[in-house]
Amino acid sequence: MSAIFDVSQETILITGASQGLGRQFARVLSAHGAAVVLAARQTAKLKSLQDEIVAKGGRAIAVQMDVTITGSIAAAIDTAEAALGPISVLINNAGIAVEKPAVEQTEADWDAVMSANLKGAYFTATEIARRMIARKQQGNIVNVASVLGFGVMKFVAPYTISKAGIVQATKALALELAGQGIRVNALAPGYIDTDINHAFWATPAGERLAKRIPQRRVGDDSDLDGAILLLASNASRYMTGSTITVDGGFLLT
Repeated sequence: MSAIFDVSQETILITGASQGLGRQFARVLSAHGAAVVLAARQTAKLKSLQDEIVAKGGRAIAVQMDVTITGSIAAAIDTAEAALGPISVLINNAGIAVEKPAVEQTEADWDAVMSANLKGAYFTATEIARRMIARKQQGNIVNVASVLGFGVMKFVAPYTISKAGIVQATKALALELAGQGIRVNALAPGYIDTDINHAFWATPAGERLAKRIPQRRVGDDSDLDGAILLLASNASRYMTGSTITVDGGFLLT
C-alpha cells in the first residue's frame, strides 16, 4: 500500500473490538503495521483476537473497557498506554441497538443506547484528547456513525438519534480540537454483513432490504478497509469534521 496510507507508526485504540466492525478494523490496521489496543467489555473474545494478531507478527493488547462508565475509560487507557505507549488514533466503534417500536422503547432502553453510542464515544474522545493536548501530541479521532444518522428506519429510534448525535459530536469536537492539532472525522457505514447480523441477510426481510440498496448487495466488512485506512492515516491530514459514507448508495434512495 502507498506510504500515504501508512499507519505503521500509530498506536490505535479501537472500542467495541471484540466482534463485528471493531474486530475487522483491528485486523486491517494491525495488518498494515499499527499497534492496536483492543477494548471491549468482554475480554475473552478480545484475548483470542490479540493472540491472532500477535501470531501474525502484530502488536496488540486487550483491555477491558466499559464506555458507559467514565472511570473505566480512563483506567483502560492507562493500562494501554503503559503497554504500548501514547495512543495516537482513537476509533470510537462501541455501540448497541435495541429493536422495538418507539412507543415500546423504555427509558432503560433509551439510556442503554445513548450511554453506549453517544455518551461513551464522547467521553472516550475527550479523555484521549486531554492526554494528547497535555503531551502536545498531534492526534486523530475517528467516530463510527451510521447511515441511520442521516436517514431513518423503523424500530431503532434511539439508535438513529444516537448516530445523528455522533455526526454532530464529530463536528463540534473537530472545531474545538483543530487548533490543538487533533483531527476528528466519522465513518458512516451502511448495511454490512457481520457475524452479528449474518443470518438475517438470508431471510426474506433481509433479501428485500438488500434489494433496496442501489448496488444490490449488502456490504462486506472488508468494504470499509479503504475508508478506515484513509481516516486513521495521514492521508486524511487536511480532513476534520467530515463524515464518510460507505453504503453502496443506500442513502440515495
